[in-house]
Amino acid sequence: MNILITGGTGLIGKRLTDLLIEKGHSVSILSRSKKQSDNTTFYTWDIANQQIETEAIKNADVIVHLAGANVGEGRWTEKRKKEIIDSRVDSGNLLFSEVKKHNPNLKAFITSSAIGYYGMVTTTKTFTETDPAGTDFLADVCVKWETVANQFESLGIRTAKLRTGVVLDKNDGALAKLITPIKLGIGSALGSGQQAMPWIHLEDICGIYLHLIENSNLRGAYNGVAPSRENNKEFSKTVANVLNKPFWFPNVPVFALKLLLGEQAVIALEGSSISSKKVEESGYKFQFKKLKPALEDILN
Repeated sequence: MNILITGGTGLIGKRLTDLLIEKGHSVSILSRSKKQSDNTTFYTWDIANQQIETEAIKNADVIVHLAGANVGEGRWTEKRKKEIIDSRVDSGNLLFSEVKKHNPNLKAFITSSAIGYYGMVTTTKTFTETDPAGTDFLADVCVKWETVANQFESLGIRTAKLRTGVVLDKNDGALAKLITPIKLGIGSALGSGQQAMPWIHLEDICGIYLHLIENSNLRGAYNGVAPSRENNKEFSKTVANVLNKPFWFPNVPVFALKLLLGEQAVIALEGSSISSKKVEESGYKFQFKKLKPALEDILN
């Protein structure tokens, strides 16, 4: 199949592109500028002006929508919050409009979402795909993100939404930030340390996308998290153990993180367990179910 990817030059997009090509699919990527590649085709789009190269849409069998402003980048001013939402809503609406006009027989639309859908709270509850959305900013982002994707169902197009946890990669994302103080020997838990950290290895999140692409019976929401469940303190101690570094500093106090990050500190300070049962029951086999082997693969 020809898979069209938005956000194809990001962490997940780059690895997913390689994986799809390995599996014999052809890959096209939507980008703000033309690029040259031996194994992928680049098309341009301009979200602000709602423009897109028509051939990108016409040639697609499946669209994987990964594009969206990084929620962990920059303080959450009102302007930044609007950028985070608009980057997802406007890009999704542009894709829908073009698919409706040029490719209403698209086989599938698969969108990224996030576990922030359930709200950034620390509870003893384990959330599943049937639980309602939360009420905070990140939940609002995810609801609006998924609502755009739901439009594709109105055209009879199979639609899937992958609510992603913390993706583990040593060069990008949350793990890259977390290992820096641990490497310096000053690692510690954040806040109470009891907040859950639902994580997933980069290979598994890309594996789940491939699973959703290739299985035509899969639709709806899926949680993209590993079966293993650790809180922030357990997660950080395991990182320190894998790196052979000490882990004895007192927890970083809540007020310090709020002073540094503002409202965005909720990402570091809150979190509940998320169930992976649905995606496992759909037939996906995790490569990395446990945290320590996942970290050893990435960090060593």
